[in-house]
Amino acid sequence: MRKLTLRSKFITLIISICIILPISLASGADLLSQGLEAQKKGKNDQAVEFLGKYLKDHPDAAPARRGLALALNALDRKAEALEEVNRGLAAHPMDTGLLLAQGSILAGLERREEAVAAFSKILAADPKNVEALKDRGENLAQEGRFEEALKDYDQAAALAPKDPWVFGKRGMSYFCQGKYQEAVADFSTAIKLAPDRPLLYFCRGQIYLLHLHQKDQAVADFQEGCRLGHPLCCRELEKLGIQPIIK
Repeated sequence: MRKLTLRSKFITLIISICIILPISLASGADLLSQGLEAQKKGKNDQAVEFLGKYLKDHPDAAPARRGLALALNALDRKAEALEEVNRGLAAHPMDTGLLLAQGSILAGLERREEAVAAFSKILAADPKNVEALKDRGENLAQEGRFEEALKDYDQAAALAPKDPWVFGKRGMSYFCQGKYQEAVADFSTAIKLAPDRPLLYFCRGQIYLLHLHQKDQAVADFQEGCRLGHPLCCRELEKLGIQPIIK
């Protein structure tokens, strides 16, 4: 009888574990998925709450650590964001997502040399990582290292020929070096790829107006940029005494 009672208790314990364990696992998975989804949608306070709870039980989860760092960064809690991403890298020193996040956060703190080092670490292992090339190029350009930036942009453009961001940023680098024809060519490519981005029209229009002395081309760009809602384009038309075309 005693053996039967002990066996019954053992069976009851096993059943309880079998019921509780899936619920616990599901709860953790829900926190992770909800946190990452919240961060993706810009609901950063929720992301911090969900991912923080998840990481208490799963401290080495790289996606959760990255999501939390990005959410904190978006909330302008940059020092905390950097701490989180560094915790993640302590466990996963070559995780590309964490290194990209680290570089982005460091750039936001204007620690650009360190940001460049983070992106360079990725590229040492994966020379064709387009995001790392783009981000390193932008940070190099911000430091005035335009020739180095152009090398990264050239490689990114070869690997991602349909990415308007690459051509827009490379166009800005050409512009800063006084290479106006090359800049116009890149802005034109970017506009073909993303015709709904008014800032591109403003940048190209400024080059046409101030450096290539092609007023008609500049006005056409400012008209389109103004139509798309860019206030600087509308302001340039006002300076020129031209009414915007309403389409």
